[in-house]
Amino acid sequence: MSTTIVDRATPLLKAQVRALFRQLPPALAGDAEAIHQMRVAGRRLRVALPLLARKPHGRRLRRGRRILRELTRSAGTSRDLDVGVALFEERLKERGEMDAERRTLRQRLRSARGRSRTRMAEALMDIDIARVRRDLRVVVSRRAELVFTALLRLRDARDMRGTAILESLDALGDGFDPAALHRLRIRLRRLRYAAELAEKLTGQTSEAPALFRQLQDALGHVRDAHVLACWMGRQTAAAVARGQAALAAAAREEEAVFLERSHEHHRSFLALSPAATVRRGLEAMGASRTAA
Repeated sequence: MSTTIVDRATPLLKAQVRALFRQLPPALAGDAEAIHQMRVAGRRLRVALPLLARKPHGRRLRRGRRILRELTRSAGTSRDLDVGVALFEERLKERGEMDAERRTLRQRLRSARGRSRTRMAEALMDIDIARVRRDLRVVVSRRAELVFTALLRLRDARDMRGTAILESLDALGDGFDPAALHRLRIRLRRLRYAAELAEKLTGQTSEAPALFRQLQDALGHVRDAHVLACWMGRQTAAAVARGQAALAAAAREEEAVFLERSHEHHRSFLALSPAATVRRGLEAMGASRTAA
């Protein structure tokens, strides 16, 4: 039995470690897709380590998870600006014309993205990558946890995270609170990764990952539009301070456009009946009647 268990869990842990470091070189070079994939791989690994590793509270694992968090956070602003540039380019195409003010806004957004990529590369260079490599190598060399223990941990994580998500949804109601919605999205993402791990460990598929991802993606659209609206708001304030009335007016209009789009995405999220969808996903994972 032990051999069968290791064949499932240890290769899974090794694959997640490899997925992270495979994306690091192109991410450091500023490749937008590699930056995204590096963050995804780092987040997946942070969820997987305490669920699969033999010493979930060990010093190496705790240090590794902390460095992984630094790694994924360092690339956050750069990724936000990559998305912002794409959203604004799409908006300009929809508009059909581009005046001098919006040309300036586009150039400033692109420049901000370029500066952010440079800062990201510098921040990543400051992270002790060699240390996390060594720590993860030791964690993997100890082999993964027995599948029964891993599944018990998954059950506990599912119930705890599911309860927290449902409580957050209840507190939010229909309210539009970008910060709280972003925290909710993070919780949903972690629950989704746990659901995907459960599938790989058991060899059984369920609708849970797709349900959680649907909600996560909807909240991602809310955040992306809101982040760009906030950036436009800062451009408005800067233009007003410089006496650039036309630029301030253009930035203010774009801020309003993207703020309304964020609200539209929020309405789409609410249309998914998020609490009912989360309960359905938890049931698909085999959640207890109490947690669901």
